[in-house]
Amino acid sequence: MSITAVIHQPDFASYLGFFQRFLNADLYIVLDHVQFVHGTSKSWTHRDKIKTAQGDRWLTVGIKKPSLGTPINAVELAPGSGWIDQNLSLLRENYRKSGGWSEVFPRIEALYGKRFELLADFNMHFLEGILEMLEITMPTVRSSTLSPKGHKNELLVELLRKVGATRYLSGLGARDYMRPEVFEAAGIEIEWQHFVHPVYPQPFGEFMPYLSILDTLLNCGIAGTRDLLWSCK
Repeated sequence: MSITAVIHQPDFASYLGFFQRFLNADLYIVLDHVQFVHGTSKSWTHRDKIKTAQGDRWLTVGIKKPSLGTPINAVELAPGSGWIDQNLSLLRENYRKSGGWSEVFPRIEALYGKRFELLADFNMHFLEGILEMLEITMPTVRSSTLSPKGHKNELLVELLRKVGATRYLSGLGARDYMRPEVFEAAGIEIEWQHFVHPVYPQPFGEFMPYLSILDTLLNCGIAGTRDLLWSCK
C-alpha cells in the first residue's frame, strides 16, 4: 500500500497552504525533535501572522526563553495567562466585525483555555482543534518517538522509512536544499505541493496572503474555509 507523508515542525496556527497538504496525504510526521529556531524571520513554531489596520502582526505563543540547541519538544510555555489574554485581545480588536467571528472565535477561545506546559503539546492541541473544524482526519506521529538519526535529507528519508511511507509530499520552500537522489536511492518518491493561494474577503484594505489559518477562519467561517481548501486541492 502506498503511503504519502508530510513532515513538518509543529508550528502554531499555520497558513492555509499547510492544511492543503493534508488533503493529499495519509500521515503527518511531526518534526518535534529538531532544534527550536528562535529570533529569526524563520521562527514560525511559536507564532504566525494576522492582519491588523496597521498591516500584518505576529500572534505569539508565550514561551520561556530556551537555551541554544533546545529541541522543539522541550520548549516550555510561559507561566500565567498574560500571553493568552494578549492574543485573544488582539483577535477581538481586529476580527470582531469579520464574517466568521461569532462562529469561530468561541472555538478559538476554548482552544486557548486548555493549559499545557510544553509548546509542542499546545500547538498540537491547537492543530487538532483546527482540523476538527475543517473536518480533516490526519493521523500523526512525532519524530521524537521514532529515534531518528541523521540530518537534513538523510533524516527525512529515515523518518519516512520508519513509518513505511513511499511518497514524501513537500512544500515548495524545500526545493533549495532537497537532494532528490537521496530519496530516489531509498525508493521514495518526492511530490511537490501545488498551492495557489486563494483570495478571500479581509478587512483593512488590499488582500494579504500567507497569514495564519485563523485569519481565514475568522473572515470566511468554517464552511467557507473548507470550501477554499478544497478549491485548491
